[in-house]
Amino acid sequence: MKYVSLCIILLLSSVLFSQQHKAFEALDVFELEYAGDPQISPDGTVVVYRRTGFDIMKDRSKGNLWMIHSDGTNHHKLTSFNGNESQARWSPDGTKIAYVASTSDGSELFVYWIASGTTAKLSQLENSPSGLSWSPDGKWLSFSAMEYVAPPVITSMPKKPKGAKWAPAPRITDRFKHEADGQGYLKPGFRHIYVISSEGGTARKITSGNFNHGGSLSWSQDAQQIYFSGNRNENWEYDFRNSEIYSVHTQTGIIKALTDRNGPDNNPIVSPDGKKIAYIGFDDKVQTYQVTRLYTMNIDGSGKKEIITNLDRSISNIQWAADSKTLYGTYDDKGNSKIAQVTLSGKTTKLADDLGGTTLGRPYASGSYSVSNNGTIAFTYSQPDRPADLGILYAKGKQPKIRTQLNEDLLGYRTLGKVEELWYTSSYDGRKIQGWIVYPPFYEEGKQYPLLVENHGGPILNYGDRFSAEIQLYAAAGYVVFYPNPRGSTSYGEEFGNLLYNNYPGQDYDDVMDGVDACLAKGITSEDQLYVTGGSAGGIMTAWMIGKNNRFEAAVVAKPVMNWISKTLVADNYYGYANSRYPGQPWENFEGYWKFSPLSLVGNIETPTMVMVGMNDLRTPPSEAKQLYHALKIRKKETVLVEIPEASHGIAARPSNLITKVNHTLAWFKKFTK
Repeated sequence: MKYVSLCIILLLSSVLFSQQHKAFEALDVFELEYAGDPQISPDGTVVVYRRTGFDIMKDRSKGNLWMIHSDGTNHHKLTSFNGNESQARWSPDGTKIAYVASTSDGSELFVYWIASGTTAKLSQLENSPSGLSWSPDGKWLSFSAMEYVAPPVITSMPKKPKGAKWAPAPRITDRFKHEADGQGYLKPGFRHIYVISSEGGTARKITSGNFNHGGSLSWSQDAQQIYFSGNRNENWEYDFRNSEIYSVHTQTGIIKALTDRNGPDNNPIVSPDGKKIAYIGFDDKVQTYQVTRLYTMNIDGSGKKEIITNLDRSISNIQWAADSKTLYGTYDDKGNSKIAQVTLSGKTTKLADDLGGTTLGRPYASGSYSVSNNGTIAFTYSQPDRPADLGILYAKGKQPKIRTQLNEDLLGYRTLGKVEELWYTSSYDGRKIQGWIVYPPFYEEGKQYPLLVENHGGPILNYGDRFSAEIQLYAAAGYVVFYPNPRGSTSYGEEFGNLLYNNYPGQDYDDVMDGVDACLAKGITSEDQLYVTGGSAGGIMTAWMIGKNNRFEAAVVAKPVMNWISKTLVADNYYGYANSRYPGQPWENFEGYWKFSPLSLVGNIETPTMVMVGMNDLRTPPSEAKQLYHALKIRKKETVLVEIPEASHGIAARPSNLITKVNHTLAWFKKFTK
C-alpha cells in the first residue's frame, strides 16, 4: 500500500513538474530583460543601471534607469518617465546623476538629484548626445554629437510648377564612407565635442574642423582640457584604421595631438591625481587580428609606455583605481569575459568571471562594469541560463553578490538547455579547439538527438558560455546544439586569431568539422541527423561547409558573403578588406578573392539550403544571398529564399525578427528530418 501511494505521489509530482516547468518558447523572447551599463556611486553604496526589455506592441527594445543599493536593498525605478533612458553618470561628489532621455523633441540631457529625487532637463540639443562625462569639479558636462552640413550640389533644377508632383531630388555624396549598416545613408556632417553647465544652459561646441571627434571623453583635473580620440590627419578618410589621442582646451578650443603612431589609440582616461593618461591601442601591422594593448603617458603626452602584461588578450573598457596606481579592464579568455586589475608594472589579477549577458540573440561577448572609489565593482553578470543581472564584487571579495533576478518570474518556471564545454583536437595541426554543446531540456541520457551546428559571425569574434535566446530555442525544439570557436576566433591570443590572415575560410572549416566528429564520438547524435546554420561569417562558413561536403541533411545560410569580389565593393565597409583580409584590391587579386568565395564551391552543393537575409542589410547585401539562391535554382537543387523586410545585418535586433529567424530555420530542418 505504501508502495502504491509512493507511486501516486511520484506520478502527481511528475505531472505538476511538467505543467510548471516548460522549455523556453518563442514568445518568451519578448519577456526577457537584462541589466546594462551599471554605474556605481563614488562611495560604492548605490548603483544605477539601465534595465532593458522589449515592447511587444512596438517590437522594439526599451530601457529605463533603475537604482539599487549595493547590498541589494531599495531597488526601484529612478524616474517616472516611461521613454528610453541611458548613459547614467554620477557626479564626482555622488549627489547627482546625469543621463540622456528620449523625448518627443529628440534626446536631451537630464540631471537627477539624489537627496530630493527631483529631475531637471538641462539641454535643447539639435542632435543626440553620446560619451557623457562630468568635469572633476562637477560644474560641467561634456558630450559629443553630430553637426550636419549640406550635401554637395552638382546642378540646379528649374522651378517646379505650383502643385506639381515631381520625383524626389537625387541623393548625392562625395564621401568615402557614406552609409552604415543599421543606419542606412549617413547624412553628411562631423562629430564634435560640446560642454554644457551642469545647471543647464546652452551647449557650446569646443572642437572645430571637418573631422570626427569623440569616443570616451576624459577631463583634466583643472577642467581646462578634455581628452578624446579621433583622426585629424589630412588623409583621415583613407587612414581609417588609425586614430590618435588629442586634448582640446575647453576655453580656447586649441587641439593638440598627444600620440602619433600608425595604429588606433583610443579610450583615454585621466588618472585621479591628474598626472597620467591611460589608453589602449596597438601598432598597426596590417593583419586580420591584432591584440589591443594597454598604455600610459604623462598628461602632456610625454613618457609613453606599454604596460606589459602576460595576457596575450585584448584589453578594453579601462578605468583607473582611485589611488592612480592601478587600472581595471576587461578581456575575453577562452569564450568567457573577465574583469581584471592591472598594476603599472603589468601584474594582472583576474577579479571576476562571467561578464556579459547584454546580447540576447547569440552567445557573444558583451557587458560592462564600473568601479567606486573604495574598489567595489558593479558589473553585468551572466550565466548560460540567464541574461545579465547586476553583480557586485566588493573590494578584496572572492565571489560576486548577485543583486537582481530580472528574469526569475519567467525563467524560474522554464527548464533551459544545459550548456557543456567541449575541448577537442584539430585534425589539421593538433591545436586544441573549444566549443560548447547545449542539450535539449529534459534530455535523456543515452538517447541520440539531431545535431544543429551554429557557426559564429565575425569571424574575429567569439562565442562562449553565455545566455543565448536563439540557441535555447533550438535546444527546446529537440536539437543538441554545437557551437565552436574555430581558429580565427578571439579570446585565444593574437597568433590564433590571426590564423585567418590571407586564409579565410581555411582550416577553420576543419576545426568545425572536427567538432562535429567529436559530438558523434560522444554518441549524442548520428551521421544521418546533422544540420548546420550560421549568420554573417557563420553564413560564410555554412555555405563553405556544404560546398565541401554533403554530410548535412539541411542547411540555413543566413546573411552570407558568397562572392568576395562583389561583396567587397558593394558593402558599407567596402574599403576595409584589402591587405588585412586578402592581398590587394579585388581587381588586383581576382584569383585570390575568388579562391575564398563560397560561390566557387556552389557546383558541389547537394544539401537542401534555405538562404536568409535582411532586405536592408548593407554589410552582407541581399545580392550576396541571391547569388547562392539563384545558383541553386539554376542547378535545380532544393532551396528557398527568405527575405526579412526592414531588417539590417542584425536581423534579430527586433524580437519578432529573432523569432522569424529561428522559426524559419527550425521549419526548414524539420522538413528534412527522417
